Amino acid sequence: MDLLLSFIEAASARQEQLIAAFQAHLLLVVVPVSAATVVSIPLGIWATRNEVVEAFAIGVANVLQTIPSLALLAIMIPLGVGIGRRPAYLALFLYAILPILRNTYTGIKEVDEPLKQAAQGVGMTDLQVLRKVELPLAVPVIMAGIRTSTVIIIGTAVLAAYIGGGGFGEFIVTGLSTIRDDLILVGAVPSALLALLGDQLLGFVEYLVTPKGLKI
Repeated sequence: MDLLLSFIEAASARQEQLIAAFQAHLLLVVVPVSAATVVSIPLGIWATRNEVVEAFAIGVANVLQTIPSLALLAIMIPLGVGIGRRPAYLALFLYAILPILRNTYTGIKEVDEPLKQAAQGVGMTDLQVLRKVELPLAVPVIMAGIRTSTVIIIGTAVLAAYIGGGGFGEFIVTGLSTIRDDLILVGAVPSALLALLGDQLLGFVEYLVTPKGLKI
């Protein structure tokens, strides 16, 4: 109970800082995930058409995903990117690629071959088959990848505070250095709530963009 009261008092005393941290954290999620989506979906589609691209793109993305998130953020400094939001955006972008890329590739690959052959049989071009058959059927899988990536980045973005990236992680870093559990909660609770909110919001978007026949 004492910790809860301390958390409420600490959060109330830092309302302006919390608003600024929320804005920074939101940018640390929206910018990398949006960029990763723009890159990963076309790359995932290309990988389904080209085995060399498949092996290279998914292989590199797998390697990036195995690097510890804090190490990936920290390595931006010796690489000359510096500190602050720019290296945080870059590191989080690299970390966000794999779930979207893998799900795009899987979603397109799992479309039944007879459906594609039927589309080609009525005179559709490869681009039309992709746009009217493969992508609509792959939408739920692709959106699941975007949701997974978003939740991962919301959590990982907390670590961006260690390289000056801002966000809710600043409260957690300060709380750890001063041994204040209330400050740790001031950073951790909003981050967890943002992850839940982001997942629910993208779930609604997924429902809207999924073809009606697949919602049944």
